[in-house]
Amino acid sequence: MTGQANPRDGVIFVATGAGYLDLAQQAAQSLRDTNPGLSVDVFTDLVDDPGNAIFDQVHPVPSSHPRVKLECFSKARFDRVLFLDCDVLVLAALGDLFQLTDRFALSIAHDVRRRSELIKKGHSVQTPYAFPQMNSGAMVYRNDAEMAAFFAEWKRRYDASGEARDQITLKDLLWESDLRFYVLPPEFNLRRVTELEAWEPLDAVPTIVHSHRLLQHLRGQGERVTDLQRLRELEQEALAEEWAADGDDAPWSPLK
Repeated sequence: MTGQANPRDGVIFVATGAGYLDLAQQAAQSLRDTNPGLSVDVFTDLVDDPGNAIFDQVHPVPSSHPRVKLECFSKARFDRVLFLDCDVLVLAALGDLFQLTDRFALSIAHDVRRRSELIKKGHSVQTPYAFPQMNSGAMVYRNDAEMAAFFAEWKRRYDASGEARDQITLKDLLWESDLRFYVLPPEFNLRRVTELEAWEPLDAVPTIVHSHRLLQHLRGQGERVTDLQRLRELEQEALAEEWAADGDDAPWSPLK
């Protein structure tokens, strides 16, 4: 425990099951290494796990809901909150990220694969292509009554939809809502580490890497990945395979 006694800003994870809690502990360690002094909490069903010593506070999840994170967001003890999925690594200081909540109730990044039907999909609302799904795995929000109502409505819509993915109903809600929200630049939710190969030195600082490959071992899909270098190698291999398989349908092609 290294956070402040009564912090205004903090990070929360929601982790159910041993595998996801282990990932959250790994992610929390990356936060400790890059953002010393920042408070980090977890909501989990395994409150007595010894590895939870990495967190400042451990909270029991309020239910067994399949997207219990929707119930946890407004229960955070911080005024300004960064929620992170468990499959992240924090590579750099967050800097003034929390100050976004002084102007915006919610800050969130676009998802990737925006040409795919999966990411274009809404539940009951057809939005323009230029309004894709947002990725809910990294969100900065103001923990107030407005956001509590927003999260409650998100959960209500998710429960009624029958959809497995929560981002589908989030897309609808953001389109129909008057909520003041901001689209984060990709370095705060970097889903494609292959983007780093195109960045120039002054473009950005990769800050939060968020990749399903960090949890692939839990799904029986490969080795455990714990560092950026190995993640980059795997992503480069996968990118080449994807272009070989699906590149003929793309409206552009990579330079040779």
